[in-house]
Amino acid sequence: MAADNARPFRVAVAGSGIAGLAVAIALKQHPGIRVDLYERATQLREIGASIALGPNGMRTLDRLGVANALVDAADDAANGLSFRNASGFPMVYRHYKTGEIVSTDASQADKNILKRHWTARYYRAHLQESLAAHVDPQQIHLSKAFSSVAWDPAKGELVLSFADGSTAAADLLVGADGLHSRVRTFFVPASRPQWTGSLALRSVFPRAHVAHIEGLPHEATHVWGHDRNLFFSPLGRDLYTVVGQVQYDPAEDTAAPGGGAGPDLRDTAKAWASDGSLETLRGLYTSWGSLAKNLVNAVPHIELYPNSSSDSLPTWVLSGTTANVPAGRVTLVGDAAHAHGGAFATGGSLALDDAWAFAAALLHVFPPTAAATAQPSTADLLHAVHIYEKTRKGHTDRLLRIVHASNQARVESLRASLRPGYVPETDEQLRARIRNRTDATWLHEHDVQASFAAAVREVEQGGPVEQSRL
Repeated sequence: MAADNARPFRVAVAGSGIAGLAVAIALKQHPGIRVDLYERATQLREIGASIALGPNGMRTLDRLGVANALVDAADDAANGLSFRNASGFPMVYRHYKTGEIVSTDASQADKNILKRHWTARYYRAHLQESLAAHVDPQQIHLSKAFSSVAWDPAKGELVLSFADGSTAAADLLVGADGLHSRVRTFFVPASRPQWTGSLALRSVFPRAHVAHIEGLPHEATHVWGHDRNLFFSPLGRDLYTVVGQVQYDPAEDTAAPGGGAGPDLRDTAKAWASDGSLETLRGLYTSWGSLAKNLVNAVPHIELYPNSSSDSLPTWVLSGTTANVPAGRVTLVGDAAHAHGGAFATGGSLALDDAWAFAAALLHVFPPTAAATAQPSTADLLHAVHIYEKTRKGHTDRLLRIVHASNQARVESLRASLRPGYVPETDEQLRARIRNRTDATWLHEHDVQASFAAAVREVEQGGPVEQSRL
């Protein structure tokens, strides 16, 4: 521990999305820590459509005390933020033409998972609002786009600079600024997400728009086709979501959806959440069965979300640059640390688990009982970030390897379909592909508490920080 210091230990968080808010909530228990969130947006508003949390994310919400986000719409229609499949199956998979159920995920009811921890689906803005309700508004500073950070050796503190010319002092910086993280690229300029060629066409709207559709399943459903998919599900507060997904070749010169006018999808930052064409959405499913066609015909609007991902970073211990930032003073959480493109609908849960693990590591070296005596030194903070990295990075690196292989396989399949002599996939081959899909149980049911405990033991045994552990 460093010498006594009357002021609080200052944690600066770049970004006030799910990951950033969760960091602030997780550190509330410490009277000697002040968390300030610096948000580039002019208002606290989440961009995005629907989001899913698996049992791991739901357990972390529960652990953080965000009880308002655990309420199911089936139990409280007015206040329930989430929707869970009553069957206990997290997802049901159907055939694009016949509508038959081909497969389901394993029942969470059969695994003795508490019902409040079953996979839940939200309107993203509702989930963010539920988290923000647990953070003092004075901790959130809007119109503060991170620009750079430097170390002031005389004062022993970080100096953050923002795009508006203002600055702020902090003892520790957490980059929670998402896919296009400025904190990440400040320290690792080459780490920029690339478009994978996959495009999601998303919509969230009042459920009344689809109430007339005969035979519409009241469950989260993923319909697989030969070269495109369709997801639909109820959400909380009487909302509904429909998501189309189609694969393009990321190497093509033009990438406007449908080959017509529209944003260049390769510029994922500019195209993200841009308005899309309903004609394009409906045109993707003209050869599908009646359920899919009726659904896309009922959608009132769509937004475009070009999928992008980045390579795994060599470390989450960010330091150096011309700013001479000491190791242990900066790290990342959420998409800023591991931009995986939303595969397996696990990004929200990963962000929550990251935030909890980071906070647990900091509290491990700087427990609440130490608030009145001393603050953590740079060496203490480096130890904490090593524990955090040990807890999470091997897990997310495994995911990134799977995602990159899957992305490449989809692109190769698309290119193969355009070559002479291509033999299309049969319906039976499609059914087999659905049944043999990648098992993501290791993601959705991950135990971050157990992983953290193991990381503490391994790091404190004095060996090198191993990055391969899952």
